[in-house]
Parts: sequence; C-alpha cells; structure tokens
Amino acid sequence: MRWSWFTSYHFFNKTRRERRERDERERAFYENGSKLLEKLIASCNAKPIPIRTFSPQQLLLATNYYSSEQLVIGFSIWYKGSLEGRIVLIKHSFGWADLFINDLVISAQMSGHCNVLKPIGCCLHTPSPIFVFEFAANGLLADRIYVSRVTERQHRPMVWERRLKIARQIAHALSYLHTAFPRPVIHMFIHMRHILLDEHDVPKLSDFYASVSIPEGEADVEGFKGFRYLAFSAPEFKATGKVTEKADVYDFGRILLELLTGEDSYKISRLTIDKDSTLVAYIRNRAQGSCINKIVDPAILAEDGEGGASLECQLQAVVDLGLACTKEDPQRRPTMVDVTKQLRRIESFTQTGEELGGNLQNLKLLKSVEEQASASLKRNASSDEIQVVNEASERPLEV
Repeated sequence: MRWSWFTSYHFFNKTRRERRERDERERAFYENGSKLLEKLIASCNAKPIPIRTFSPQQLLLATNYYSSEQLVIGFSIWYKGSLEGRIVLIKHSFGWADLFINDLVISAQMSGHCNVLKPIGCCLHTPSPIFVFEFAANGLLADRIYVSRVTERQHRPMVWERRLKIARQIAHALSYLHTAFPRPVIHMFIHMRHILLDEHDVPKLSDFYASVSIPEGEADVEGFKGFRYLAFSAPEFKATGKVTEKADVYDFGRILLELLTGEDSYKISRLTIDKDSTLVAYIRNRAQGSCINKIVDPAILAEDGEGGASLECQLQAVVDLGLACTKEDPQRRPTMVDVTKQLRRIESFTQTGEELGGNLQNLKLLKSVEEQASASLKRNASSDEIQVVNEASERPLEV
C-alpha cells in the first residue's frame, strides 16, 4: 500500500513537471514569436522572408546534445550541427531575447548579400531563441589575423592580398546596410570576432543584435547602452549615446588598422602601447614615412618580393584610409560607399599602376568626404549611391 502511494506521488510530480515545462515552452514560443512577427512586419517592408522553425529536440539531435564543436563569441555559443543532411551553425544565445530576435530579423533582411551570414531558421520554444545559420567552415576572421591567435592556434598568417579583399567585401556589406533600405541601418558592433569565413575565405558579417535604424525625420538614433562605454566605441557615441552611420565607419577604420597590424584592439600583444592609449592613437602618431614598417604585421612584410614599392604604397593608402575613418569628428569621416570605392582602387593599384599617394587629398576622397558630410545630415542615401551598392551586390564576387 505504501509503495503504491509512493509510485502515485512520483508519477503525479513527474506529470506536473512535464506539464510545467510544456507550458514554459509554449509561453516562450508565443512571446518570442510575437516579438519576431512584430519586428518582421516593421522591418521587412512587406517582403516575404522565409525563416523556418525547428523544435528543441531537432537542434539537440543536430548537435549531439550540444556536445559538438563550438565557438564562443560574445553573448553566444555557436555549435556545428547537422540538420536534414546539411552542415549548419546553431547559435545559442543567453538573455536579451529582444536583441537576438533583432539579430535574426536584420540577418534575414541582409541575407541577399553574399558577405552576410545567412539565417536558415530558428527555435522559439526556449526563453532565449536559438538560431540556425549557414555553415562557415574556416571559423573566425580574428583567428586568422590577430598575431596572438595565429600563434596560439598555429595557423598560417593570412596574406595581404586576401586581407585587402576581405576589407573591401565587408565594406561593401556595410555600404549595403547603410543605403539599401528605406532608413539607414547601423550595425553598431563591428568586430573581427563577428566576421566568419567560409571554406573559400569569403567573409560573412554576423551579429546584428545591437543594430538600429535611424527613424524617419531624425538625424541620429540612440545606440545600445551596453556598448556606450566600451573603450573602442566611436567618440560621439561615448559622448552623447547617439549614433549615425559614421559610428560604423569608425569601427570599420579600426578593423582596417587591425588587418594591417595583426593586433587585437582589445588585447595588444606585439606593439608597445601605453596603458591608456589605443591602437588608433598609436598608429596616428606613427603612420608616416619609414615608421609604417614598424607597425605592419611582420607576416605581411615577409611576403614582400619584387613588388616592394607597390606593396608599400598599398599599405600606406590603407593606413591613411583607416585613420580617415577614425577621425574624432564623424562629419569628417568618409561614408562606407566612399570607403568601398577607395578599397577597390587600392586593390587594383598593382594591375593599373594608378597613383595612390599618401593622404586623403591624393586619394581623391577629401572632396567626397566634404560633400557627404552635409548630405548625411538629411539621413537619406542618394539614388545613385543605392544603385551603385545594389548593382555591385548583384554581381557575384570572385572567390
């Protein structure tokens, strides 16, 4: 009799626990689903964007109960998985469901661009949604550029030509983000850890969770407060808490300087920099003349052969462009459209013999910067800009 009572009690508790878990999954699904639907309606301009839904059990099986290979990036863990015969990345995030739904929506909007990590689907049954993305076989760009990570993982340093091409491709993706939609969208947190590489080293921009669009009739927008006081945020964001597209330009300028030096702005390992200084400030003080060889990643200089003069000219041009992007005054920074065009010129220099020179005046960007400074106040990209970026995005980039 006592055993029968115990069995009944145990069965009752198990049933109640399963019912509670089922209720929690359903509540999470309705809450996350309503947030996703609301953002999709607001952001996607009535265009259908296919986003599949998966169950928690499907993703458990896909990752062998989350025991597969993983990458830890910021607020997320990425797992390698196999789903319906396809290798995928499964992104498990923690907290801030609103932010991560924003990540999915912006990723879906940008999915037509070949340099953005494409979303496949999601699971909304958990308090923090779980996302499924296309696979990026070669991992993080950071692991192939930062000297400390290259050494630790015994990777072969990335050659300069490939670094320059990746810079141009990411610049193009950001140009598209800024100009291809009814209102400019700002990424807000561009970092090498948020750029993945496919099997051909084609870069894939990801992590749009803090991205914001500038409202109609406004010149700027409140940025994500959690990033405001990060050491390497754009100066105007630190000062006011508000951002424009020029905050992304600033972050991209830092990426350019990291590609050039092999240094992680958050963890300098090779260069001797004062504790209170930054990589940008260090390079600004040492970027002219013979000093450039002291700041460039030694792996780049080691590849120098017959094209010594052209390589040095390219390096100096990229330094100048990176410093232009990281000017204190956002109105004096170029737009990402300008940056993309200039990187194309720098890339083609060795083939065309085009004279690059060593500063913005010689790079023929200064006039463009001044013109764009006043135009950017209106917060509307010109039709020509949009056409240039859209046409370029429709052309397949060579691998």
